[in-house]
Amino acid sequence: MPAPRRNTRQDFTLMAIGQAGRLQYEAILLAGSLRLTNPDFAGQLVICEPQPGPLWTTDPRMSAAARAALEGLGATVVPFESQVFGQAYPYGNKIEALAALPDAPFLFLDSDTLITGDLATLDLDFARPAASMRREGTWPRLELYGPGYGAIWKSLYDRFGLDFAASLDLSQPDEYWQRYLYFNAGWFFHDSPRRFGARFLSYAKSIRNDRPPELVLQELDPWLDQVALPLVIQSFGGGRPGPGLAGLDGDVTCHYRTLPLLYARESDRAVEVLEAVAKDQPLRRVLRDYAPVKSMVYQNQGRRARALFDRANLPHREQVIRNTLKREGLWLR
Repeated sequence: MPAPRRNTRQDFTLMAIGQAGRLQYEAILLAGSLRLTNPDFAGQLVICEPQPGPLWTTDPRMSAAARAALEGLGATVVPFESQVFGQAYPYGNKIEALAALPDAPFLFLDSDTLITGDLATLDLDFARPAASMRREGTWPRLELYGPGYGAIWKSLYDRFGLDFAASLDLSQPDEYWQRYLYFNAGWFFHDSPRRFGARFLSYAKSIRNDRPPELVLQELDPWLDQVALPLVIQSFGGGRPGPGLAGLDGDVTCHYRTLPLLYARESDRAVEVLEAVAKDQPLRRVLRDYAPVKSMVYQNQGRRARALFDRANLPHREQVIRNTLKREGLWLR
């Protein structure tokens, strides 16, 4: 029996969050990088914008200038209401915004991402969701005399009736964090944002409001989305990304986190794309109001940050890079 054909359609929705402050500028850089590197992208770039409401103490909407810049780059700004998270947990935006998308295949990207290569090279099987493996062992943090990784993760799989054993990477040793399904939520995809988002929201609320006893000692802020995400992906028959998705966090996208980190550790291609977008004259008029772009790109402090590190021999821990940048007065966000 032949293997089923993968869904390699390229007219999917590319989704990110845009809101007042840092994220509106990051969304502009993302949209600019898409136009630069994929001018013939057949899909739609949607920037989801939270609206004012009781869960926000300030207006989270983007400035008129940022919105105009995004629309000039071909993005569609789609509003959504915060019903559960809002200001108390802004990482929840990516969960609640899914309900506002057209119900068609989507790829979510964190706003602090650049498109650096051809999206058409990605083997996106939307029926089998996956997410970013560019992560460190940030959760759970084991406590003396507390439950181990296995007991903590199994309690969550049991909560939602999922197959814990099937999620394990048996090439990794027992009680080592990489044995357990754990993602960075910087990208993920599926064929239905409505179904994926509803389940993501349901699982996240359940974990937050009624955590299993094994999680009593665990912090969930800011990791709640990354705790729920592998469970959601497992529930839809997905798992760890295969080699056809290596371009995500590779040659096709760059999740840079902050501009100082981009200059410190990312590829020459990522720097090239960033500077080409930021120096586009119409965008420059908006981006110059964002201190990290002004300092790192326009005042060339990024080049100084880049000279501090050997990208062929970077420190294993991101915190070491951050500390070096802070010591040199080059840490901005």
